[in-house]
Amino acid sequence: MLKFVKDHLAGIDGVEIYPVISLSIFFLFFLALFWWVFTAKKDYIESVKQIPLESRENQES
Repeated sequence: MLKFVKDHLAGIDGVEIYPVISLSIFFLFFLALFWWVFTAKKDYIESVKQIPLESRENQES
């Protein structure tokens, strides 16, 4: 199966740039996510952390 795909892709000019672009997008996304996690305000994290507990208390009452 891979040989079939590889043979078709070998005939396309400039196809080698797509893996580089996809790796760059993947890396930048997770780098931005990592940066956001470490720069998020602690009070925002605490308020988001309480959301599941608040909805459960509202359902019980």
